[in-house]
Amino acid sequence: MHLIGRHIPRRTFLRGMGAAVALPLLDAMRPAGALSALTRGGSAADPTRLVAIEMVHGAAGSNDFGATQNLWSPSETGSNFELAPSALRSLEPFRHRLNIYSNTDVRMAEAMTPEEIGGDHFRSSAVFLTQAHPKQTEGSDVLVGPSLDQLYAQRFGQDTPIPSMQLCIENIDQSGGCAYGYTCVYTDSISWASETEPLPVIRDPRVAFEQLFGAGSTAEERAMRLHTDRSILDWITGRVSRLSAQLGGSDRQRLERYLDNVREVERRIQRIEAYNTSGAERALPRAPAGVPDSFREHVELMFDLQALAFQSDMTRVFSFKMGRDSSARVYPESGSDRPFHPASHHGGREEAVLEFNKINAYHVSMLPYFLRKLEEISEGEDSLLDKTMVMYGSPMGDPNLHNHKRCPLIVLGGANGRLDTGRHLSYADGTPMANVMLSLMHTLGMDDLQSFGDSTGAAAI
Repeated sequence: MHLIGRHIPRRTFLRGMGAAVALPLLDAMRPAGALSALTRGGSAADPTRLVAIEMVHGAAGSNDFGATQNLWSPSETGSNFELAPSALRSLEPFRHRLNIYSNTDVRMAEAMTPEEIGGDHFRSSAVFLTQAHPKQTEGSDVLVGPSLDQLYAQRFGQDTPIPSMQLCIENIDQSGGCAYGYTCVYTDSISWASETEPLPVIRDPRVAFEQLFGAGSTAEERAMRLHTDRSILDWITGRVSRLSAQLGGSDRQRLERYLDNVREVERRIQRIEAYNTSGAERALPRAPAGVPDSFREHVELMFDLQALAFQSDMTRVFSFKMGRDSSARVYPESGSDRPFHPASHHGGREEAVLEFNKINAYHVSMLPYFLRKLEEISEGEDSLLDKTMVMYGSPMGDPNLHNHKRCPLIVLGGANGRLDTGRHLSYADGTPMANVMLSLMHTLGMDDLQSFGDSTGAAAI
């Protein structure tokens, strides 16, 4: 017997002062005989989780020299590809859950009129998940298109407490125009609920944590709890004890591990906030108190929050903007001391292309941390990695030329068994990335969509 007491609804919260903690999937939540309906095959009760990640500035492998060196796409197609020379080499442990889609173009990020020439950095992010061309404006009359993640959330995210969440790493909230006649919202936002509605992005892990675990409480309750410096779990201790008494042994262990993970993420956020408000010199002096100065620490915290959100089914859809166009951030752990944007303008020089590839490889190396997290979380017979599609790519190709050809795009995860993975697919010259995205949307259950952005048809994926 998994359950000692009564059946527990899937949408169960443990509530206390300023806290509303959703639970992971427990055996006690599954009616007898319903295992397969809830845990396998991407059923209506268990849609695929989606994470769409943008890294700006393209890739060294999109340059002519970089392509000959296979700095992004392997030389072999099919399943017998070699990752070692490429920026994707850190994904070797997950090659069975990796698809590489190479030689696709993002034409909608190109300049369509003479006035738009030079503005590639300031319109590209808005194109990544919409595959639509942004209207050039510095005002509020923005226009681009609904994004892939939001089309999915509108269909499969409406029965979760949060239909979708949008996260980022670098600074946002810039008002007015950025450059070349484009409003900053095109640079800040990759998620668009409609062609005129960009969605706000969260940079501060504390804000994301409060959305996930403070939902349902009042602002006054949350402020009181934060003022005490106590854990969010301290307010629900009694409720945890009463629930545990109803559960079988395996469920108690699952619940304990989950709450331990929630507490560990909270501790890390508290530690970061304490340091950043201590008066110590910061590498990012204008960043919010909850934002780590370390890029890796920030990214990993955001990935931890996404894993917890999926585990508790608070949301099934994330977009994650890991960089900002024209960023001058330096990534010492990459082995390069060059700022990101200047490094991307490598002039086509072989040694400079290889230097930029170090940064590309460093960014990709963030992904295995998240993949391992998802792989370690079981739901029935599968892991969360089996049930997730992680997209990672850029709307830019060779950043030195500001072009949008041979743009990077990979997908990781099992997608609920609906995607054949472990392959490298290369497409004919001129193939829109939108064709691949349309096919991925079909894989996600939006089979009725006939087109997306500038697609010319579904691609074989």
